[in-house]
Amino acid sequence: MTRLGDLERAVMDVLWDRTTGSTSGAGITVREVADALSERELAYTTVMTVLDRLAGKGMVEREREGRAWSYRPAASREAHIARLMLDALDLAGSRDAALVRFARSVTGTEAEVLRAALTDEAADRQG
Repeated sequence: MTRLGDLERAVMDVLWDRTTGSTSGAGITVREVADALSERELAYTTVMTVLDRLAGKGMVEREREGRAWSYRPAASREAHIARLMLDALDLAGSRDAALVRFARSVTGTEAEVLRAALTDEAADRQG
């Protein structure tokens, strides 16, 4: 999975925030992303270049809408973060040791979420 630079992350955050729950699967244009990042005072061409690079990395999908491109995330924010976590585990000398260390570092509520997810996954595999 691709690690994102600061500007790439900001662009992806706009895409994730604006397209989450979209029933039509519609994306947003370069202009809409640039407008959402107006506090950064980025040139339109800078945003266009970042989106083009993200498309090249497989992070976004694009579709032609008239003369403009419409962009949407290729995967959810949660899927991206999960992939980063798995990639980090691949860097560990021992995945088991890294998982144990991680499990010991989460809050009680986070541990409950993990337990429930593991229980659901085990039930799905049995059924």
